[in-house]
Amino acid sequence: MQNLLHNLNEEQLAAVTLPAQSALILAGAGSGKTRVLTTRIAWLIQTSQVSPSGILAVTFTNKAAKEMTARLSAMLPINTRGMWIGTFHGICNRLLRAHHKDAALPQTFQILDSQDQLSAIKRLLKQMNVDDEKYPPRNLMYFINSAKDQGLRAQDVEAHDDYNRKFVELYELYDQQCQREGVVDFAELLLRTYELLTRNQPLREHYQARFRHILVDEFQDTNDLQYKWLKLMAGPHNAVFAVGDDDQSIYAFRGANVGNMSAFEREFRVENLIKLEQNYRSHGHILDAANELISNNSRRLGKNLRTDAGHGEQVRVYEATSDLEEARWIIEQVKDLIAEGWGRSEIAILYRSNAQSRVLEHALFSSSIPYRVYGGQRFFERAEIKHAIAYLQLMDNLHNDSAFLRVVNFPTRGIGAKAMESLQDAARQYNCSLYAAVPYVAGKAGSSLNAFVKLIEGARFETQHLPLPETVKITLELSGLLEHYRNEKEGADRIENLEQLVSAATLFVSEEGYGLDAPAFLGPQAQASAGAAITVADGVEIIDADASLVTIMSPLSAFLSHASLEAGDNQAQAGQDALQLMTVHSAKGLEFDAVFITGLEEGLFPHENSAKEEGGVEEERRLMYVAITRARKRLFMTFSQTRMLHGQTRYNMRSRFFDELPDEAIKWLSPKVQQHNWFANPKSAWDEVPESGNNKIAQSFSRSDSGWRIGQNVAHAKFGEGVIVNIEGGGGASRAHINFGKFGMKLLDLSVAKLDKI
Repeated sequence: MQNLLHNLNEEQLAAVTLPAQSALILAGAGSGKTRVLTTRIAWLIQTSQVSPSGILAVTFTNKAAKEMTARLSAMLPINTRGMWIGTFHGICNRLLRAHHKDAALPQTFQILDSQDQLSAIKRLLKQMNVDDEKYPPRNLMYFINSAKDQGLRAQDVEAHDDYNRKFVELYELYDQQCQREGVVDFAELLLRTYELLTRNQPLREHYQARFRHILVDEFQDTNDLQYKWLKLMAGPHNAVFAVGDDDQSIYAFRGANVGNMSAFEREFRVENLIKLEQNYRSHGHILDAANELISNNSRRLGKNLRTDAGHGEQVRVYEATSDLEEARWIIEQVKDLIAEGWGRSEIAILYRSNAQSRVLEHALFSSSIPYRVYGGQRFFERAEIKHAIAYLQLMDNLHNDSAFLRVVNFPTRGIGAKAMESLQDAARQYNCSLYAAVPYVAGKAGSSLNAFVKLIEGARFETQHLPLPETVKITLELSGLLEHYRNEKEGADRIENLEQLVSAATLFVSEEGYGLDAPAFLGPQAQASAGAAITVADGVEIIDADASLVTIMSPLSAFLSHASLEAGDNQAQAGQDALQLMTVHSAKGLEFDAVFITGLEEGLFPHENSAKEEGGVEEERRLMYVAITRARKRLFMTFSQTRMLHGQTRYNMRSRFFDELPDEAIKWLSPKVQQHNWFANPKSAWDEVPESGNNKIAQSFSRSDSGWRIGQNVAHAKFGEGVIVNIEGGGGASRAHINFGKFGMKLLDLSVAKLDKI
């Protein structure tokens, strides 16, 4: 027994050896929670308080369940195969298999993954002759799963209007279809088990008697139904050992309820609340930054991480003038780390939104640094980007069959398999492209295909004289891609990525020397007349082999080639030492020697949507806490004065989170800026403020009674978009210093200037 416990610190030992009562373990980042969970199970078994079959351990991932089982096997000479250790869904599946008759399921019921579920819903809509454009299948899937996660059947869902009532009706029909076919989706596994245990008292009491000790990992991520399920399994007498960190609850968008931790403490009459605050991952300055930041959240159970590893290096903060310069600076720091002997796989670049990866990937591509996008796809490999690229490819070359096939029915426009079979038969018969074969297809199929061709030709006509960024922007609208993703419950990220494609096009024409106003379809011949290096010998065009893209390709063709090359290059091979790129959400549970947290600007991190949601900013702060605590030895934070979003330059205010970090833990690397740039970097610029009139300046810097605020993005009829840098005066005499980018800084009377809020 001594060997089992000898590597535990005082807090871990107290948690592992608790009496058989419900307990809440607040396990801070890097505090060894997996060790505590597995050692607790081993200790209970070794001290004969429970047999292996009397343990129920619930995790959130199969990976965590396998790791727990492996550790237990190493600790004790027991067979862990029969133990109930698994995810919520895995354990529910096991229970339903054992009691399939009571659950009204066939013994061989099948489980639908998300793609199978979506296919089943599409089939239902088709059978019921439901317009899948008015009632998108994916939206219905989210509606059904959300209701199930709340423990609601169709008859329990309140219908607010006719549209919602139709969704409720379809939910009922979907449930009937699944029951007929003997299949269950993931959300159904949990709900069906909960319903079974609720109505079947003997069965419920059987499992309550069996599982005297229930252990739950990542408790802060439980949703409402999972918590209700847990209460049913535990009953009034069983000991529940809940391990979690309310400071790392970052999945509210998936239904996670951080309030379950406080509810558990209250409802289970928890007498044993133990805080694991000894961190074995990060140096002191990193932990100081994390502790100070998260202390600004009001609704938390409270803990303070500490380490014996020493202070280490301060957190480095860098202010860039643009997102491009931010990316270049990060690449230089990465190169320096690699030169010092750091492994690329031990360096991570984190960002709040997937769309931010585009500029970073471009910089890595240009620097030939191998990288891997963790938990996601590289920018030009994402499905929505490939769809958009296919539309552009088709506009550039109408006879591109691969592009034609990809988007002819995406978004859906009633062109089914039979129509495509007829089209491909015609293309073979007349030895032509699919586009050219459309006139040979008759009937309804021919009409639908012809409408698609007109869409592409119309887009070509609309954009024939427009610059590349404008061409991309219009194509996204005309294709229906933006509208399609606007109708998806979780389509916001895809829309952000599509809008970043406009930014990518803007950057491309600028870097390649085309000029922002060069028409996207301007070909080599037209450019030759403008001075391109093309000569003619004996009536044959000869293009200089060393000529630039500007000389030999239109902006659109060159951009499409660039997209294909960037998608295919720098892809890290399996096992290759590669830089890690990921969103902060994807980084949870991981750790790295060096971490870069990028794009720390208001509206980006914290995200602008957080201001509209109750508790939204606190969730963003928890997300920032997770980001900080991923770093072991070095932590870098970056933000940018300007960032290109949706093809337009935005002027940014640095994240409020910088004001919540301890000065002694931070090292500002950016040079002091001039007075008119206070807003971009108040921390360094404040040293530039004259001694006299300090209080007056501070008052105008923080707020204004004019209805405008510092940091607000505005639009002016003459000067375009800008950002309010400072406001002076009050009432009807307020004046604002506004940075309009290429038009520079302007001082405008707010009572006269016609400004629009963006």
